[in-house]
Amino acid sequence: MFADRAKIFIRSGKGGDGHCSFRRELYVPNGGPDGGDGGKGGDLIFEVDEGLNTLVDYRHKRKYAAGDGEQGGKRRCHGKDGKDLVLRVPEGTVIKEAVSGKVIADMSGDNRRQIVLKGGKGGLGNQHFATSTMQVPKYAQPGQPARELEVYMELKVIADVGLIGFPNVGKSTLLSRVTNAEPKIANYHFTTLNPNLGVVDLDGAKGFVMADIPGLIEGASEGVGLGHEFLRHVERTKLMIHVVDAAGTEGRDPVDDIYKINAELAAYNPEIAQRPQVIAANKTDLIYEPESDPVQRLKDEFEPKGIRVFPISGATGKGISELLYYVSSQLEQMDTAPVIFEQEYFPDDELIYEDLPYTVEQVDGMYVVEGPKIEKMLGYTNLDSEKGFAFFQKFLKDSGILEDLENAGIQEGDTVRMYGLQFDYYK
Repeated sequence: MFADRAKIFIRSGKGGDGHCSFRRELYVPNGGPDGGDGGKGGDLIFEVDEGLNTLVDYRHKRKYAAGDGEQGGKRRCHGKDGKDLVLRVPEGTVIKEAVSGKVIADMSGDNRRQIVLKGGKGGLGNQHFATSTMQVPKYAQPGQPARELEVYMELKVIADVGLIGFPNVGKSTLLSRVTNAEPKIANYHFTTLNPNLGVVDLDGAKGFVMADIPGLIEGASEGVGLGHEFLRHVERTKLMIHVVDAAGTEGRDPVDDIYKINAELAAYNPEIAQRPQVIAANKTDLIYEPESDPVQRLKDEFEPKGIRVFPISGATGKGISELLYYVSSQLEQMDTAPVIFEQEYFPDDELIYEDLPYTVEQVDGMYVVEGPKIEKMLGYTNLDSEKGFAFFQKFLKDSGILEDLENAGIQEGDTVRMYGLQFDYYK
């Protein structure tokens, strides 16, 4: 089976802990703190690989982790950074958070490489915490924890035009005639077990990418048959060519077929059902009773609704050129940008501080706030940026720290210390 879905567990690297040590050398009295910083944890990165066309590699291995940063050392030695882990995927892969289904990344268009989980920052060594009032700091900052996430990956083929219709109506034959694709062709249902893509080149007109979507049947959107496995692949197409068996060689009515397939598209995603369609009335070379004229029936039914009908024969090539040039002209009037799924889930915004403890004490005329909750917040927050400082202020308020400081008797102008950070308190 075509591997176009996979669920995996990913983890970035943990930041290395800062080191706590003091300089001890002969003839160097009171050397002071010299603990080095921990190394940064490795990032978890997704990257497009042009040589891949399935997600089969992720069906066998389910857990992926970047390298952890090493702990800092004595003499201000910096710990080694963890190794990044790059996961290569085919173009068109959409990465979603497994529980909510929200999009984290769409590896399409210009997005060829994206950091999905950032490695934890390394902790600061005790050399950074020396002050005039605390010259022998016995504290080093722990490294940030690793980020973990279960993600669901879906491959949605990138094509301008999708061929849709019931099985055995001639989609694969049409694709093989107009592109360089070589799909499997035979006269039985569900010959196409995976989407096939090909490039249509036209003299004097702009070419486009066409995809043969495996045949749909009634109930496909509810999981009936094989077609429901591939409905996701029509989500990027801008225009659909609805291929029908105009000759009725399978004993079905072509008009009824179109209504049934459109009903399945609407049940799967109403927005997709509203996209432009063109009807390719195929197998016209097998129509032996002209008086019934099924092509005219199709035109009378759908052209008043703005859907053009083109009689074609995939076997002989009759009418195909007119169909392709019309499709090309329609695509030129549409937005040329590829269909990209916008990011909905931002892992870095989901930082959880849990109910970690902290303490508020008055020491040497200043208010000291310490504890695992503060360490984790400071490790994740860049106070040098405007956004980071605003987040810091909100954290103090939402976590109840400001209220605890007021209950401890803090006044305007008093100094607050949180490990290596000091600031004056003002309402």
